[in-house]
Amino acid sequence: MATLAKPNLPRFDVEIFQNEYLADGAREVNAIVTVTATGGGTSGGRPLGVADTAPGGGDGQSAAVVILVDCSGSMDYPSSKLRGAREATAAAVDTIRDGVAFAVVAGTHEAREVFPGDGTLAVASPDTRARAKESLRRLTAAGGTAMGTWLTKADQLFLTRPDIPIRHAILLTDGNNEHESAAELERAINRATGRFTADCRGVGTDWRVDELRRISSALLGTVDIVPEPSGLAEDFRSMMAGAMGKQVADVALRIWTPANAVVRFVKQVAPSLEDLTARRSESGPRAGDYPTGSWGDESRDYHVCVEVPAAAVGNEMLAARVSLVLPPSVAGGTPEVLSQGLVKAVWTDDLASSTRISPQVAHYTGQAELAAAVREGMEAHRAGDVHRATARLGAAVRIAHATGNEGTYRLLQKVVDVVDPKEGTVRFRKNVSEADSMIIETRSTKTVRVKK
Repeated sequence: MATLAKPNLPRFDVEIFQNEYLADGAREVNAIVTVTATGGGTSGGRPLGVADTAPGGGDGQSAAVVILVDCSGSMDYPSSKLRGAREATAAAVDTIRDGVAFAVVAGTHEAREVFPGDGTLAVASPDTRARAKESLRRLTAAGGTAMGTWLTKADQLFLTRPDIPIRHAILLTDGNNEHESAAELERAINRATGRFTADCRGVGTDWRVDELRRISSALLGTVDIVPEPSGLAEDFRSMMAGAMGKQVADVALRIWTPANAVVRFVKQVAPSLEDLTARRSESGPRAGDYPTGSWGDESRDYHVCVEVPAAAVGNEMLAARVSLVLPPSVAGGTPEVLSQGLVKAVWTDDLASSTRISPQVAHYTGQAELAAAVREGMEAHRAGDVHRATARLGAAVRIAHATGNEGTYRLLQKVVDVVDPKEGTVRFRKNVSEADSMIIETRSTKTVRVKK
């Protein structure tokens, strides 16, 4: 484990968990990289090298947030959805700390600024929060749904404050993206990727999980369902509190490998599953950066798999060097290494050593299998293949039980009756509600931490 602490930054610790011993000729090295950030809440929260130039003062200078509220016609059916959205937005506004830049946008087939309404971001204070909540009366339901337009508006607003490094959006919808093409939404997502993060919420059951997951995944945020409008206010308050807890932006997981070694994949495996492999950007000879977004006081786990040249018994090598890095644009001109850890490979002819699986690697491999089983089971259920749905969800029950993922296990019990959790014997329930189906599909990528 290696640790580096910088002024005005959280302390980052990196721990590597692996079985470094390989059999003669073996080439695949797996490691779980645990990254923990602490102390950001007491440091003032400004990334190194970012000037405190925003008006208003206070510790909010490094953060900006835009709330995107669906105001399409369907939000009035029932009217409790729009009423709940207003209350939730007011709760979120109340949670914004002084000095944070913010705006509220009404989203339909276009995007309309509700507050401050002048094409810029307001700076949070008791006065601006009160005026923002007053403006929520102008949230009325009419028109269609074009979420790419909403993301573009958020991007435009964030661009008015290029000095602010932590940029976060909250997006609420109750329906499908029906008033722009899939290609238009994809272009908007691609433009926003790397420029701000976003948490997405669907209220009710008439929206598409895959659509919101595509947005939240690309923008390194979360996705969830709020089945009833009455639950929106607490969820928005929680999301905004999480956004206010971020202290440093644009941290990258940098992986260096020696000659002839190749990174096969990099995946976030806790607190949720996210495949970062395709998001690599080259950062020097044999090194690549994988985005991790913004950090507060928190811990995350990553699964790194590296293919190394085969070697004979007795040889050892450094398979990868894993670093947490601030890019030059955030660090003030030069990259800042926040913490570092080493992944090793040692070839042995001792069978017990080379066949031992790291408990951490085994655990998160199981969590990935669990998420896949849930996804495949729910897809089969929607397609009317009850036999396959039962088999895959039975496998999910068995894995959830074995790995101690009680949250997913309880969700599975909403759609299947469990006969034998150890064997994964289940019966599909009749009359499963659409809300329960969407809840388990939406939350299937949430994992539990390995017990160390």
